[in-house]
Amino acid sequence: MRLAHKTALITAAGQGIGRATVERFLAEGARVIATDIDAAKLDGLEAAECHALDVTDAAAVNRLIGSLGALDIVFNCAGTVPAGSILECDDAQWAQAQRLNVDSMFYTLRAALPAMLENGGGSIINMASLASSTKGVVNRFAYGTTKAR
Repeated sequence: MRLAHKTALITAAGQGIGRATVERFLAEGARVIATDIDAAKLDGLEAAECHALDVTDAAAVNRLIGSLGALDIVFNCAGTVPAGSILECDDAQWAQAQRLNVDSMFYTLRAALPAMLENGGGSIINMASLASSTKGVVNRFAYGTTKAR
């Protein structure tokens, strides 16, 4: 119960790493606010407080986080992994990678940090992979660039 009495916000909680993190944090005693743009993907996470959330919408992020009180943990798991080289990446793909992989983290942290700091601090986890900050991966230009920041 390492996370007893802790409140965690997890984005992209409907599948993959996000969902596994929700399940683990719940098992460790945390109060978990699980968010995903697709609310149906949150089915089965009854022990968590589930909310549909588009993390690229700053106003929606502010509304939700503002209603939660101080968070102890923010886990930014939302992201997109577009395929292709710089020559194959069009403006729309680049903009979406920027919005989801970078801007969304800025929005959640900007909304959560004032109460988190007032409460004495907390933990911030911004998900990326080795395919960004440690090494380059062929045909993952937009992902590697936006996640390595």
